Amino acid sequence: MTTPDDALPDIRDGLTRRERVVLHVLRETQRERGDRNVPTAMLWGRVCEHFYISPEELSDMLARLGARK
Repeated sequence: MTTPDDALPDIRDGLTRRERVVLHVLRETQRERGDRNVPTAMLWGRVCEHFYISPEELSDMLARLGARK
């Protein structure tokens, strides 16, 4: 369940809670894969265990965060 607070950036680093979750899941998945790149579809499936995000929204978020080439 998302709340209005999910969209507010944190004062410390400017990340929202959702962005922080995506980056955390990305890093954990990279570690599991031996620091190799993570396919977006795999990341999307794991992020959706925490909250729903469309594949397009995830791609946009990754591009905005600089986590995508």
